[in-house]
Amino acid sequence: MDTIRLTGDDWRLLRDVRLAALADAPYAYGSSLAVEEAFEEADWRRRLHGGALWTVVRRAGETVGLVGAYVPDDTPMLVAMWVRPAARGLGISDLLITDVLRWAGENRWSRVVLRVADGNDAARKLFLRHGFEPTGRREPLESDPGVSTELLSRAI
Repeated sequence: MDTIRLTGDDWRLLRDVRLAALADAPYAYGSSLAVEEAFEEADWRRRLHGGALWTVVRRAGETVGLVGAYVPDDTPMLVAMWVRPAARGLGISDLLITDVLRWAGENRWSRVVLRVADGNDAARKLFLRHGFEPTGRREPLESDPGVSTELLSRAI
């Protein structure tokens, strides 16, 4: 398996994997498939610039996982994590989280935060296993305000 950090020229790959993630698990993200299907090339390229990180994992020539991170308020936030259903249970999530933590360390940030939607118990367990801890802070999910998310944090 290869972990690859995307650049601006990888916008098509980001688009394809992100749309697959939104189609597979619409309940887990703050955006929707309909919103992101309308994005143009410039929108996808913008996501790959400005200090953001987008990492994919490739296995046997297929892109099987995606994670992003950006810095909204001086603390990086892990976002958009997804593993293709047929590749779950192979350690791909571990590779993705490790790359975000490595990136944060390379940039000398002291912590990483993330939000996990209520009901996404597998993701929550995964993040807790990687040392993320509940902060007590909750926010509604942008794509479905009836769903609450929990903010988790991990020191680097």
